Amino acid sequence: PILIGPGAKIRAAAAEAGVSLDGFRIEETEHSHAAAARAVELAACGNVQVLVKGSLHSDELLAAVVSKSGGLRTERRISHVYAMDVPAYRKPVIVTDAAINIAPTLEHKRDICQNAVDLMRLLGRDQPKVAVLAAVETVNATMPATLDAAALTVMAARGQITGALVDGPLAFDHAISPEAVATKGIVSQVAGEADILLVPDLEAGNMLAKQLIYFAGATAAGLVLGARVPIVLTSRADPLSARIASAALAKLVAVRKAEGKA
Repeated sequence: PILIGPGAKIRAAAAEAGVSLDGFRIEETEHSHAAAARAVELAACGNVQVLVKGSLHSDELLAAVVSKSGGLRTERRISHVYAMDVPAYRKPVIVTDAAINIAPTLEHKRDICQNAVDLMRLLGRDQPKVAVLAAVETVNATMPATLDAAALTVMAARGQITGALVDGPLAFDHAISPEAVATKGIVSQVAGEADILLVPDLEAGNMLAKQLIYFAGATAAGLVLGARVPIVLTSRADPLSARIASAALAKLVAVRKAEGKA
């Protein structure tokens, strides 16, 4: 790792944690804004393959990432994914976006969906199933989430979202429970088998992800996607297992991108 920031603070934190920094490279910067800019510069030059947020604010790091002059922006909007191992669910699942896009538009949701699909394909799922969540499984003109869900379903059918099966609107139970699907008589290739849960907005996603973590005992790896390198964006409240899982997932993404699988 390369540690970026005010050297005195970095060394003090290491001393407090009882960690040796022997052999570690420290990039000295004056303050946190400069640390974010330097990290982005190193990533844009190819000197680092993953960015990991330290004690600076998420907004500081992400502002540097999306800067027009930073070199990490792509044509995609950046978005956050929780890649989750939920004991009560029979396979890994992604929840997106629960941390960055507050009230995403339809176009934002297209990018949020594609970012998650590309990640799932990197992890070996050739045609992941995306459930676009709402409170109901039918289109209702007074519920904007259902309109966006229906539009995203058609966009996938027309090739505007690629590499996945997309269906919505689907209520949460109809996205993950074959029994609920059978009871309701829903005909869908996605319903009851979702690999990706695309939520209506940040508040819904954040609550869903944290309920799965705290009530269902899920382990969650958090990544920011859509930039030229993966970004680990863990919370100070996250347990060690989540931090390790997030770093491992970021490494896997970086390695597979380097192998040309992205």
